[in-house]
Amino acid sequence: MSTRNKIALITGGSRGLGKNMAIKIAKKGIDVVITYHSNKAEADKVVAEIQALGQKAAAFQLDTSNIKLFDGFIKELTAYLNKETGSPNIDFLVNNAGTGFYGPFAEATEEQFDAAMNIHFKGVFFLTQKALPYINNGGRIINISSGLARFSLPGSSVYGSMKSAIETLTRYLAKELGPRKIAANVVAPGAIATDFGGGRIRDDKETNQRVASVTALGRVGEADDIGGVVAFLCTEDARWINAQRIEVSGGMML
Repeated sequence: MSTRNKIALITGGSRGLGKNMAIKIAKKGIDVVITYHSNKAEADKVVAEIQALGQKAAAFQLDTSNIKLFDGFIKELTAYLNKETGSPNIDFLVNNAGTGFYGPFAEATEEQFDAAMNIHFKGVFFLTQKALPYINNGGRIINISSGLARFSLPGSSVYGSMKSAIETLTRYLAKELGPRKIAANVVAPGAIATDFGGGRIRDDKETNQRVASVTALGRVGEADDIGGVVAFLCTEDARWINAQRIEVSGGMML
């Protein structure tokens, strides 16, 4: 009888960091399910890339800021997993989906605050809660934070505050899920050259140089610097890492 591969669910897996995480996790011999917000074509490309590596993959559309959709999504996901694997369960949940928001504290609106909270904190909180019955004992939860929860740069008060909330939540998850041997950790990227936040780290030369100048390793991060760390946290070698915040920033703002 063939053994069932472990399975990771990654939100926001069609591009940027999420795509890199999905591919790096697949290279560890883990099957992958990604969610995407709107770009089905890109999500399908990621699925094809993972299948080319010899792993199973699927993509589901989900707006992770809309909690009302979660029950339907979990139903769809578990039906797919039951059919493909004979079990509705996953082993790893990577809460990666997010958007950038920049603006001074004095000008932040309630609408902007709520939009950021829904995707970066409330959505993560309740999607994890809904997924919990389907995470195998001994599984892992990996939440994505940011260097901006450790250091402060003007314009990121809303985003940085949500990521601080995620870091606190992760410690509570580690504590409360300990009896099920589920570990929960945070990966906090520094500034990364992707299309995140309108691509300003990648495309704005001045911003790029400013980040490089305050980073010990002397450059801006790439998506490829992050995915492997998340993949490592899904391996047996990382089994004793729990309730930790791992910043992957090349030594930014030390």
